[in-house]
Amino acid sequence: MAEGRLAGVSGSAGAAGAWRAAAQGRGPVRYGPPAPEPGLPVLPELTAVLAEAAGRAAPEPPGGGPAVHEAACRHWGRRGLATAPENVAAGPGAPALLLALLGAYGGDVMLPRPCPAWWTPQVRLLGRRAYHVPTPAECGGIPDPYALLETVRRVRAEGGDPRVLLLSVADDPTATVPPPEMLREACEAAESAGLFVVSDESWRDTVHRPHDTLVLSPAEMLPEQAAVLVDLSGALLPAGWPAAVVRFPGTPRGTWLRARTLDVLTATGALVAGPVAGAAAHALDESDAVAGRAYAAAALHGAVAAAAHRELLAVGALARPPQAGRHLYADLTPLRAGLARHGVGDAMELEDWLGARLGAPTPGGQRFADELGALRVRLSTGPLLGATPAERLVALGSRDPLALPHVRDALDRLGSVLAGLAD
Repeated sequence: MAEGRLAGVSGSAGAAGAWRAAAQGRGPVRYGPPAPEPGLPVLPELTAVLAEAAGRAAPEPPGGGPAVHEAACRHWGRRGLATAPENVAAGPGAPALLLALLGAYGGDVMLPRPCPAWWTPQVRLLGRRAYHVPTPAECGGIPDPYALLETVRRVRAEGGDPRVLLLSVADDPTATVPPPEMLREACEAAESAGLFVVSDESWRDTVHRPHDTLVLSPAEMLPEQAAVLVDLSGALLPAGWPAAVVRFPGTPRGTWLRARTLDVLTATGALVAGPVAGAAAHALDESDAVAGRAYAAAALHGAVAAAAHRELLAVGALARPPQAGRHLYADLTPLRAGLARHGVGDAMELEDWLGARLGAPTPGGQRFADELGALRVRLSTGPLLGATPAERLVALGSRDPLALPHVRDALDRLGSVLAGLAD
């Protein structure tokens, strides 16, 4: 039945119509939900950089060229992670880099539950086993440390070979940031269990209130045992310009892992396009315009996410307060009786029913390795910003985007659909 579901079309009413259309053979990987997009036009400065490099015919070398490496080092240096160019690799998006890294490292992988929709297929594509560990009550993105240790013990006793822990410091789908003390406990558990940590930090620079939210990296806590992955579509580049970077530990083992990762990137032809590499390097250097757009977009999505969160709580639904990203993770289990009146009994049915009424994809929790019976969905804030690029730009420049008629109408529609379930 899962093969007949489609949750991967994003956008407005036209895309929602395609998303609802009947089709055959739609697999959960090919049509899994993409990461929530900003819904904003490309920054003109980045368009100019890409256009200037458009005549470049040659791709980047495997793992990226010096300009991207050096810009990535400066990017991480501003975040307290001193990095040498020889410890950096680039690829055409985080999935390609993660696939190469996991293929190079070997072993089974521990993941939090829920986790981004694209993580588990990466592990299974390699023929490895993925073991999901519950997250703490306070946040997503990381495993509960005690549950992690117990799961690793059990898996090894049953003949499994867990070697890697994949986690996130700014999470999709839960939109939360792990408190530093909880992240430290998870890292200590991983170290105790002998796990190499891969930290997906693609959403780190989408924190809604950066002055109030402390984001730390496992690479600060486990400098010899953690890699950092950043997909630039998180905050800096549009999703249509795929580019990502990974930081390896500056150790002999890190050097070995980087070399093997480059072998996989070479074998699969996973190379960054030359013009995109120029835009990636420029974005990583964070000019005033690039940094300003990222900050303003994060604040806008934060304001809309907070308003959507209030709509959820008003009808008795549950959701952790969103702290980062362009989404929030809603638990409509308290509204089960109202949903049952519409024939909705699990997350898969909720995905279809709610998406049809909101006119935008609302991927169910089963997409994120969550329980099918739990009535959870990821709600993206992009569709709430307006139906056209012009409306979204108006929202970006507004001091009070929630007062704009098109934003208010979208939030009222969400509230009306939810209120109908609470009656």
